Amino acid sequence: MDKIVPSLWFADNNCDEAIHYYLKVFPNSTVDAVTYHPDEKLDAHFDGMTGKILTAEFHLNGQKFLALDGGPDFRFNEAISFTILCADQAEIDYYWAKLSHVPAAEQCGWAKDRFGISWQIVPQNMSELTQTPAQIQAMMQMKKIEIAALLAAK
Repeated sequence: MDKIVPSLWFADNNCDEAIHYYLKVFPNSTVDAVTYHPDEKLDAHFDGMTGKILTAEFHLNGQKFLALDGGPDFRFNEAISFTILCADQAEIDYYWAKLSHVPAAEQCGWAKDRFGISWQIVPQNMSELTQTPAQIQAMMQMKKIEIAALLAAK
């Protein structure tokens, strides 16, 4: 059982779209349960939310998440991000191509997806690749992490 489960509040009523997008991006992913907002005619509090996700439980590559269509009160920002530890450059390139949709938010392996969630797409051995001042300087100039450039910067 997961002790800590990230919960995602989708402000643009696109929770279902986001979950199904992530299911395609990450291997070994499943939707486990979905509950929808009740008929708004039964409760004015849910005005405009009929058929939107009240709660969803899903796994992305084994990590459990919760999500909901929460409305516009809260939005994602860079204060929270999810780190993807990649085995090699090909895996970095794959996730970067799938998740980076806001070029202005890209820096040092950080990318923002089309739903506003920030991701750190980095090699598993990132700490080994940033041991010298030259490697750190090289990383600071990157948007997507390039392993070969970090190795060359030793």
